[in-house]
Amino acid sequence: MKVLILAAAALAAGMGMASAQDLAAGEQSFRKCLPCHAVGPDARHKIGPLLNGLAGRVSGTIEGYNYTEANKKAHITWSEASFKEYITNPMARVPGTKMAFGGIKNEKEIADLWGYLKQFKADGSK
Repeated sequence: MKVLILAAAALAAGMGMASAQDLAAGEQSFRKCLPCHAVGPDARHKIGPLLNGLAGRVSGTIEGYNYTEANKKAHITWSEASFKEYITNPMARVPGTKMAFGGIKNEKEIADLWGYLKQFKADGSK
């Protein structure tokens, strides 16, 4: 019985490590986003809005950015699940968005990118 419990614990620990987000890989993936988005203490709106404080924010609401009506009406509360759904194909998720990006299909890359982005608070600090 002890062997079974130890095996189950080792398996659970291994699965947790396998699904852990790699922030360095997320930062690398964010380079795809840099032409249009920024994060960090000095971030400013570009073609797209800055992404500080993304986790828990509602789409189309950051002050100082001119969103499309589609983004304003999407009412997406950003979480890992909603980000994954959106970033896979932004134009399919929010028809009418001006985010002309083909999307990211790799689930690990999406998780790493979300991990990287969610660490930034609204003021750009980590």
